[in-house]
Amino acid sequence: MFEIYRELVRLLSEGKMALLATVISSEGSTPREAGAKMLIREDGTFIGTVGGGGVEQQVLKKAVQVLHSSKAETIHFKLTEEDKMTMICGGSMEIFLEPVLPQETLYLFGAGHVSQCVAGVSKMLGFRSVVVDPRAEFNNVEHFPQADLLVVEDYVRAFSNLKIDKGSYIIVCTPQHISDEKCLELALKTEARYIGMVASKKKLKEVREHLIEKGVAAEKMDSVHSPIGLEIGAETPQEIAISIFAEIIKFKRT
Repeated sequence: MFEIYRELVRLLSEGKMALLATVISSEGSTPREAGAKMLIREDGTFIGTVGGGGVEQQVLKKAVQVLHSSKAETIHFKLTEEDKMTMICGGSMEIFLEPVLPQETLYLFGAGHVSQCVAGVSKMLGFRSVVVDPRAEFNNVEHFPQADLLVVEDYVRAFSNLKIDKGSYIIVCTPQHISDEKCLELALKTEARYIGMVASKKKLKEVREHLIEKGVAAEKMDSVHSPIGLEIGAETPQEIAISIFAEIIKFKRT
C-alpha cells in the first residue's frame, strides 16, 4: 500500500495524472476485499491489484475513459454470472475509480488590472497561478500577492521555460496587440487544456487571419476562447475576472 501512495506522490509532482481504483465493497467469495487498491498510470501500467483476471482487465479498460473525462465512477461486478470474465469466484464487488489530477495551473500572460483580479479569484478556486510579464513595475508581489510564481522576462523566452501541460489554462492579456498574437501563437503549440484571449471581435478576427496565414490550423484557432468570458455584460476588471472564471468552470464541467 505504501508503494502505491509513494508512486502517486511522484506522479503528481511531475504533473502527471493517474487513476486510483479501490474496492469499496465485496460480498461472498471475491478475489480481493474492501480496501484493496490499484494505481493505474496514464500509459496503462499499474501497481497493486483489485482482483486480477477479468476484473482487472475491465478496470484497466474503464480507467482510460475515466481519466479522459476526469469524472470518478463506481463499477459493479457480479462474479457469479457466466460472463466475459475469466474467473468466477461466487460473489460481487464494487470498485471506485478515482482520477487523481495534479493541481491545475493558470498562466496569465500580461500583468494588467484584469490579470490582478483573475489571479486573486484563481487562488480561491484552487488554481496555482503564474504571471508572466517582463515589466517589473507591474509584475511584482505588491500587485500579485496571491500568485504562486512571477516570471519577469520576455514572453517568448518564458514559454520555452514553462512546463505547460494538459492541466494548464492560459489567459493572454498583454498590453500590446503584437505580444498578444505571439503569445497566442505559442500557446497553441502547447498541451494547455484551455486557451483564452482578452480581445474585441475585431482584434480577434485580425489575429485569427494573420495566424492562419502563418500556418496555424483554422480548427486550432476555433478552440481559442475569445472574446474571453461568459457574456454577462462585464465592464470592470473585477467583473471581467468573474466572467472569465464562469467560462472556465463551465468548460471544466461540460
